[in-house]
Amino acid sequence: MLINGRYELDDLPIGRGGMGEVWLGHDTKLDRHVAVKFIRFPNGEQDKDYIRRFVRESRITARLEHPGVPAVYDVGSHEGRPYLVMQRIQGISLADLVAEQGALPIGWAAGIAAQVCAVLAAAHQASLVHRDLKPSNLMLQPDGAVKVLDFGLAAAPTLADFSKITATGLPPGTPAYMAPEQIETNISGPATDLYALGCTLHEMLTGERLFSGSTSYDVWSKQVSHKPLPVRGVRDDVPVGLEDLLLHLLQKKPEDRPVSAQVVFDRLLPFAIGLGPIPGVLDGVSTVSPTRMYGSMLARVFTSASAPPPAGPILPPAPTTEPVKPPAPPQRRPDEASGIGHSDLRHARAEASRLVGSSRYGQAAEVLAAAVAPAINALGEADDDVVGARRELADALFEEGDYRRAAPAYENLAQDVAREQGPRVDLALHCRLRGATCRALLGETSEALRQLDALVRDETEAFGADHSRTLELRRQIGLLQLGAGQRHAAEQTLTRLLADQTRLRGATHPSAQEIADLLSGLRRPKSR
Repeated sequence: MLINGRYELDDLPIGRGGMGEVWLGHDTKLDRHVAVKFIRFPNGEQDKDYIRRFVRESRITARLEHPGVPAVYDVGSHEGRPYLVMQRIQGISLADLVAEQGALPIGWAAGIAAQVCAVLAAAHQASLVHRDLKPSNLMLQPDGAVKVLDFGLAAAPTLADFSKITATGLPPGTPAYMAPEQIETNISGPATDLYALGCTLHEMLTGERLFSGSTSYDVWSKQVSHKPLPVRGVRDDVPVGLEDLLLHLLQKKPEDRPVSAQVVFDRLLPFAIGLGPIPGVLDGVSTVSPTRMYGSMLARVFTSASAPPPAGPILPPAPTTEPVKPPAPPQRRPDEASGIGHSDLRHARAEASRLVGSSRYGQAAEVLAAAVAPAINALGEADDDVVGARRELADALFEEGDYRRAAPAYENLAQDVAREQGPRVDLALHCRLRGATCRALLGETSEALRQLDALVRDETEAFGADHSRTLELRRQIGLLQLGAGQRHAAEQTLTRLLADQTRLRGATHPSAQEIADLLSGLRRPKSR
């Protein structure tokens, strides 16, 4: 099969999953081997919103430049199905390695997990969550380097998507590696990836999955309700400190897990020793590895306390000419004395709109960011054009997936608009909701809940307790509480919401049925 007149694919895919399928192929234009990953639509039906998110995350993934992530070469669509063209990785998947060899040496289990943490640290800084981290998505190369596969195949959820489960009633993901909040509400944050890493580390140390069952529902129930058994009961040579870290990763509530992948990396390093040969998997000791050479040199940066002094003094070159005076600043109109005027700002907004129309959100954000600050200086933060540009900048950052920058952009704009026009103006309320959404997607659930609690009070006063906006906010609060492990608070929130939905729309309305189903799951007795 030839796609885009360029990529020749093998006869059959090498793997299929719930989110996509992978084909090996050849780039005829650049004469290199590639891997091509097609997205699979929920229920097999094309979804424009799914495609839009896929393109957005593909671009985020392409900017995730890290030695532990396969390079993204191209993105396109074939017969209505989006695809990614990526670097083909040589090696063995961690799933196959454990299946063949069973439990791994302590050093290798910690070393592989530490490499994954290095990748997750870069991804989480870019507001990118993997969502499906598991042994089959980790490749151990012949030189010992680990590649984390399949970033960008799962579409990033928005706050309104947190309760959406596929038509089959099954949350997306692989049950054996899914965190409780991912199972119960489809919420994914950095802590979700750390839980999956804990499941993977347990499997490397024991050769067995953390939880197993005859059905997906059995595994999900155990992920939510069962405490993991200490691995030292299975393997007594596991150091106490490593077991403590593993149990920390496997905490049920996301806020009870380590605060970051960087912290986990630092705690793993002392155990990542004795990385000897793995027969049939790693190259021999005599094989030169440029990757290890490069990493070895980088490891010395900022660690050499007594470097030899240079042979002679290092002095700046003597100036040969008189310093050049900077040119006088150009004369500006009065409204441009400390920034840019309306015409320049409108030109920047038009250019950003053109870029957004091509889904080039990152470039649009750069154009707007360069214009907004000087426009505020010249025109003031309450100017209509400035307010519009600030909203467009926040929206571009949000669509780009840069929630870390989008959150304060929305929050600051909401405060300024509220100060000028009142706290219940629609734009201020919209920006507050988007700001809370960003905080939730960053894994800052407590802050998101605080903002939503304040927002629902103002929306109740502005629109009434029975308005659809107010009811939707209450639903989102309940879902976030559930995702944060606040089961009692979630049950109270959702119970009151169900009573109101039933009163307003009837017990058989889909919105009431959804809440009833969530409550039924909450009230189901936990298995032990």
